[in-house]
Amino acid sequence: MIAADGLKSGDKIPSERELSERLNAGRSSVREALRSLELLGLIETRRGEGTFLRDFRGNQLVQLLSTFILQDEKAKNDVFETKVYIEMDCLKLAIQRMNQEKLLKLKQYLMKTEDFHDDGFFYRIIQAANNQLFLRIWVILKEFYNSLDPIPNRYDVNIQDYKYLLDALANKDEAALLSAYKKLRNLSVL
Repeated sequence: MIAADGLKSGDKIPSERELSERLNAGRSSVREALRSLELLGLIETRRGEGTFLRDFRGNQLVQLLSTFILQDEKAKNDVFETKVYIEMDCLKLAIQRMNQEKLLKLKQYLMKTEDFHDDGFFYRIIQAANNQLFLRIWVILKEFYNSLDPIPNRYDVNIQDYKYLLDALANKDEAALLSAYKKLRNLSVL
């Protein structure tokens, strides 16, 4: 309904009565659902004005995931594994879609070693892959992964490993790219 109505953060949502009619649900069920959404921080009710969508992306979603879904160690490792697969797929897409200008900017970012960060590097790769769904999922997984203590499968940043990735991207060599990525992440199985 949010997508169909084109609602964005800050927009007023329909009244309980309208929601009840549109969703074919009792008003008490709608009221209870709205209370739950408000407790989760997805909507806010303003007295005398109505109910409004909140910006629920980013950290709030990470908190929701960690509270309800990602409590056991297997799930935490699954987050890392999923993040890895998204990064690998985006590297493959970036080979096809990354132009020379973006490659040069990525090289310049890498050379500024005092500002360099793995997350910043892969954010740029995923942008170059030009897949917004991958980007959104990766950001959520990255935020959750970085919030873990201790962080599972932690890896050290070695600038040379990123240079190998950039060389493989520039040469459009997928085998070398995946090999460099696996070395970067200390992956032997994937």
